[in-house]
Amino acid sequence: MPKLNTVEAANALSASDFFETYDKHTALSLDTNAELQICKGDASHIPAPLFEQCLKLIELTSAQDYRNSEMKWSVSSKRKEMKLPDMRYIILVEKTTSQLAGFISFMITYEDGYEVVYIYEIHFTPEWQGRGLGRELMKTVEDIGQRVGVSKAMLTVFKANSRAVRWYHDLGYREDDFSPGPRVLRNGTVKEPSYIILSKQLND
Repeated sequence: MPKLNTVEAANALSASDFFETYDKHTALSLDTNAELQICKGDASHIPAPLFEQCLKLIELTSAQDYRNSEMKWSVSSKRKEMKLPDMRYIILVEKTTSQLAGFISFMITYEDGYEVVYIYEIHFTPEWQGRGLGRELMKTVEDIGQRVGVSKAMLTVFKANSRAVRWYHDLGYREDDFSPGPRVLRNGTVKEPSYIILSKQLND
């Protein structure tokens, strides 16, 4: 039987085996946080109400940026993307209310010929923003990517979300070589893309 490559080997694992193999210390400081509990898995293992809370949080925080971009906003398209079989989630839930505090989703995949961990979403409810949880989840996913053996972490961010762009820069992300540049339309107008692709080197 031929040996699987890095991406295929990681995605061949069940969600539980994936996290058992590659996630050695999810957000250590959160483990002792009496207010939160951690839920890890893929869409098929996330309780439906919690999954819908994640979708609604994306809509709350990002739908307007989608509407203002060439991507546009579609609940059905976003739900379909969120249910991709290789998409993994780390979700933080309030223990007392079972309400969503925030989450990160990511996938081990290929991007422009590179093996990468692509971060699709990271969102927090207003009550849980600014507490350092985002940095912990980003570091956790980067550590997972290093253990899997991919070359870099990548993500897409809307230019209009200048606060997020600065935050990612603070975490060491820079514009990727494959981030789209401006396009010249037939009438000569230069159209700038509404988003940029950022990346951070994980393994040489």
